[in-house]
Amino acid sequence: MSDSALFDLAFYLAAPFWALLILAPGRRWTDRIAASPLPMVPVIAVYLALALPVFPHLWAAVSRPDLAGFQELLALGGGAGAIWAQVIAWDLFLGQWMYREARTLGIHPLVMGPLLLLTVVLSPIGVLLFLGLRGGLRIRARRRAAHGEPVLG
Repeated sequence: MSDSALFDLAFYLAAPFWALLILAPGRRWTDRIAASPLPMVPVIAVYLALALPVFPHLWAAVSRPDLAGFQELLALGGGAGAIWAQVIAWDLFLGQWMYREARTLGIHPLVMGPLLLLTVVLSPIGVLLFLGLRGGLRIRARRRAAHGEPVLG
């Protein structure tokens, strides 16, 4: 399979799981998938298929990181594809964690849907907003508990 096809495949393997997290929250099947590391395995397999042929370049870029080394790695189709697959797998891991945290904290799916969608496309921003929301909810829960009020609700 070509580097280009593998590059595309990384996203297409993760997309159904993102769709479940965003469009079918609270379903038993979605909750089970969000609790499993297995959705990342096919994307990691794509990563390995792309990374192994360029491993010397990849290792050089990550073991002695500098901008020029990463630019050289990204100039290789397999190098850019490997980094992309790594980002896709990591984003999915973050999305699953955010989904589970939101369920625990009782964050409404209409709030989480846009945050998860933002995490798919710009994960640092989505995660940062989620962490702010999560922190705010935890502070509110501590204040309520300190005043003897119910924590949730």
